[in-house]
Amino acid sequence: MGAIFQSLGRTVTAGVVLMLILVGIAASRNAQFDHTWWTFFMRYLHIASGVMWIGLLWYFNFVQVPGMPKIPDEQKPAITKVIAPSALFWFRYAALATVITGLLVAAMNGYIGSALGLQSPFLGIGLGMWMALIMAFNVWFLIWPNQKKVLGIVQVEAAEKAKAAKVALFASRFNTMFSIPMLFCMAAQSHGGGLG
Repeated sequence: MGAIFQSLGRTVTAGVVLMLILVGIAASRNAQFDHTWWTFFMRYLHIASGVMWIGLLWYFNFVQVPGMPKIPDEQKPAITKVIAPSALFWFRYAALATVITGLLVAAMNGYIGSALGLQSPFLGIGLGMWMALIMAFNVWFLIWPNQKKVLGIVQVEAAEKAKAAKVALFASRFNTMFSIPMLFCMAAQSHGGGLG
């Protein structure tokens, strides 16, 4: 059992195997793998990718950024050269996966147009979708390009690096602010939050 937890790949594989066992149990109980089931499964993928996206967003804003001033200068390259680039990779692709799976869920359920048009009864989910789309735009077109300058992936002068750090921070803080009502809208739609 210890070998499973010594490798992230084995840990994730074990999680997928456990999920497949649950799918097998569902199949043995006469679950119908029809449109409804596949819509559920897409929603599961949407939630899983959303947890990674918002989890990393909150990690950056609640842990890494506030912690950086406390780290001695000689130790900061461990964050800027190793941890941050990896976290930003998962961050931006989790954002992409969340948007794609969310749009697929809305399309599979037949409400994508009504939600994006902010029509009743999909006002809550529509507002959440628009906030998520704006946040994903920020990830790919503001945060990531500027973080590449901050981390030295793209070489720039010190003044441009300082400007990039400010833009990336503000876009990340904007996304943190938006994540709170976005999550409320997503939950409110199907759980009685009054925005349906």
